[in-house]
Amino acid sequence: MFDLFEKIDEAIRELLTNFISSNLTTMFTDVNTKTGTIASEVGQTPQGWNGSIFSMIESLSSTVIVPIAGLIITFVLCYELITMITERNNMHDMGTWMFFKWFFKSFVAVFLVTHTFDIVMAIFDVGQHLVAAAAGVIGANTSIDIASTIADFDTAMESMELGELLQLALETMLISMGMKIISILITVVLYGRMIEIYLYTSVAPVPFATMANREWGQIGNNYARGLLALGFQGFFIMVIVGIYCVLVNSMTIANDIHSALFSIAAYTVILCFALFKTSSVSKSIFNAH
Repeated sequence: MFDLFEKIDEAIRELLTNFISSNLTTMFTDVNTKTGTIASEVGQTPQGWNGSIFSMIESLSSTVIVPIAGLIITFVLCYELITMITERNNMHDMGTWMFFKWFFKSFVAVFLVTHTFDIVMAIFDVGQHLVAAAAGVIGANTSIDIASTIADFDTAMESMELGELLQLALETMLISMGMKIISILITVVLYGRMIEIYLYTSVAPVPFATMANREWGQIGNNYARGLLALGFQGFFIMVIVGIYCVLVNSMTIANDIHSALFSIAAYTVILCFALFKTSSVSKSIFNAH
C-alpha cells in the first residue's frame, strides 16, 4: 500500500517537475527571443524595416507634401524679404548685401526641401550606427543560458514537497502567460516607433521649408529635434535591453526559487515600462515637443 502511495507521489512529482521545466524553458526562450528581436528591430532604418511602406511614404512626400512645401517656401521667403527691408529704418538704410543674404537664404531653403529625404535618412543612419555600436558592447550579456538555469531550478526542486511543487507550477504558468502579454506590449512599442518615424518622414518637406526664416524656423528646428529624438530612442532601447539582461543573468536561484521567478517577472515588467518611457526621455533630452 505504501509503495503505491509512493509511486503515485513520485509520478505526480515527475509530472509537476516536467510541467515546471517546460514553462521555464518556454519563458526563458521567450526572453532570449524578445531581446534578440528588440536588437534587430531597433537597428533597422526606415527603408530597411519595410521597403514597401518606405516607398509609399517617399512617393506621398514627393507628390503631395513637396508642392505644399513649395508654397510655404514662397510665403516664408516673401515674408523674409519684407522683414529685411522694413527693419532697416523703413527702407532708408538699404544695401545690396541684403539681397545677397536673401538669395543665399533662398538657396538654402530650396536645397533643404529638395534634399529632405537625404537629410532625414542621414539622421537615422547615425541612429542605426549608435544602435549597432551598442549591440556590439552589450551583445555578450543579452542571452540567458537556458540549460544551466533550468539545471539550477531542477536542483532546487528536488528538495521541495508536493504542495510547494504545485504552487511553483501555478506560479510558472501565470508568470509565463504574463510575460507573453508583456512581449506583445514590447512589440507594440517597437512597431509604434517605426510608424512614428514614417509619419515624421512623410511630412518632412513642410517643416524643412520654414528653416530659412528666424521666426518660422522654430517649426523646422523642433522637427529636427524630434527626428534626433527618434533616432537616439533606439540607442536608449538598447541600453535598457542590456540592463535587463544583466539583471536576469545575475539572479540567484539557489536561495529562493520563488523570489527568483518573481524577480524575472518584475524585471520584465520594468523592461516594458522603460521601453514605453524611452520616447519621452529622448524627447526631453533633445527638447523636442
